[in-house]
Amino acid sequence: TRSFTDPSVSMELLRAVLQPSINEEIRAVFNKYMKFFQTAAINVRDNVGEEVDPEQLIQETCRSCLEQAKLLFSDGKKVIPRLPHEQAVPKRARQMDEELSRRGSPVPKKRKGRPPGQSLSNDRGVSGMAAWKLKVSEPVKRDGPKWDPSRLTETTTFVLGSRANKALGMGGTRGRLYIKHPHLFKYAADPQDKHWLTEQQHMRAIGGKMAYLLIEEDIRDLAASEDYRDSVDLRLEELKPFIPPAWMTEKMQKHMETLRRGGDAPPPEDPPE
Repeated sequence: TRSFTDPSVSMELLRAVLQPSINEEIRAVFNKYMKFFQTAAINVRDNVGEEVDPEQLIQETCRSCLEQAKLLFSDGKKVIPRLPHEQAVPKRARQMDEELSRRGSPVPKKRKGRPPGQSLSNDRGVSGMAAWKLKVSEPVKRDGPKWDPSRLTETTTFVLGSRANKALGMGGTRGRLYIKHPHLFKYAADPQDKHWLTEQQHMRAIGGKMAYLLIEEDIRDLAASEDYRDSVDLRLEELKPFIPPAWMTEKMQKHMETLRRGGDAPPPEDPPE
């Protein structure tokens, strides 16, 4: 048993008491810069394709920021491990990180112009809706009746993610729907699913690009919410719902169950020959 006079125990107790307040202040800092992360992630998706998940990119970037912030408190001996994708960061960017660490400064010298985050609450997105802020470190809750796999039956109707974006007035910004509403259930169609969707003329052949399916009821519930019901950009006729075959619905039930239990979605695989 360690004594409460142990310096490390005393400091740990103090940290535990202060941690909630520290977390809130850290969240406020990330919200200040979130507009830049959102814009960059959506641009990446538009340039690379729908297989890119902007929500995941933003989360990885936030974690990377926290890892680099540890350097401010490094004793010079311990090496802070980099995230896998940081190995490809240009040499100039790495040198800047190291230089800032030696100076003890978390940010470079300010340039002229509007400070990051200033008046972000007054900015408007391409759909004319108020800018939103992703709550950092807030886990996505996957419980309740909307995450009960039994709600997916052979008569449940689905819509393509791209059509849902258009229906809610976000057609010009692919992927924004998934970032703004991470609690929505979405299913990434595999090659077998895409083949059926193409044959039934629900979508055009899109090669290796990702295609998401969403539950029509969830999108209509969003459309009826306070955030959307008065929007002039609402176009529910764009949804074009359809009923998938039983084998596809069964896959989506398993996918929902996996996510509900906290597991990761398996990568899409080619169907057996």
